Amino acid sequence: MMRSNGMKVARTHIYDWLILMLLVVIGSLIHFIHPFHCFVGKGMMTNLMYPPKSDTVPFWAVPMYALLLPMVIFVVVNLWRCPEKKRDIYDLHHAVLGLLYSAAFTAVITDAIKLAVGRPRPDFFWRCFPDGKDVYDQWGNVICHGKRSVINEGHKSFPSEHTSWSFAGLGFLSLYLAGKIKAFDHKGHVAKLCIVFLPLLVASLVGVSRLDDHRHHRQDVIAGGLLGLYHCFLQFMGVIVGAGLILWFNVLRKFCRDYCSSILLFAVLSTSISRSRLEALCFL
Repeated sequence: MMRSNGMKVARTHIYDWLILMLLVVIGSLIHFIHPFHCFVGKGMMTNLMYPPKSDTVPFWAVPMYALLLPMVIFVVVNLWRCPEKKRDIYDLHHAVLGLLYSAAFTAVITDAIKLAVGRPRPDFFWRCFPDGKDVYDQWGNVICHGKRSVINEGHKSFPSEHTSWSFAGLGFLSLYLAGKIKAFDHKGHVAKLCIVFLPLLVASLVGVSRLDDHRHHRQDVIAGGLLGLYHCFLQFMGVIVGAGLILWFNVLRKFCRDYCSSILLFAVLSTSISRSRLEALCFL
């Protein structure tokens, strides 16, 4: 049953998966574009001289906890709620698809904004001047003599990609769990709220780690969090609204199939009767 339903769902949503693959390709190509190098004067270096530090949360770990972990939880919830042979493959498919769309949209928009803004990171001084000797041109702009790739990476501060990815994936997981365990059923189960807010707490701690590692400013982390939350909410509500529209369309189609012929016949008869009355009045 899972295999047959799974193939049916995959064929139905083939265009959704193709668009998702296109977003992944676009997100991959964006990384080859050099960011905009905004003006950085000597007076601006006060907030850009934080010492370089290693990442508390490496970037390779972000897809693990923001994508892979929610998918595992989706499967566990699906197996736990449906212990019979017939699994709810539709619910599992839509959850995974919504999660991937949330992460893909967030990644593309975050990277595009990064490249367009080109805001320097808090440790930009040491990226630009590894030996600590700052040099400026006649306009007061920096003349960097560091490694080109390190300098380009230093112009990708706004917004925080770690934070946006974290809130996009874990925020979607939080909304998913809230629906599955019925956290807002007005029965006062505080434990349910703790489960729902736990993924958001983890995402928030990731954002705080980006501040501690001197990789981002506060505004970068806040903007990244809001961007991730917006897209996870948009995708989650899109799944619900889409399912509701499909249900409404099926009801409307069944109504038309059962009653439209009778309504059409009544309309024709009413028109005929009205026309005959009009002819009688004109004759008189």
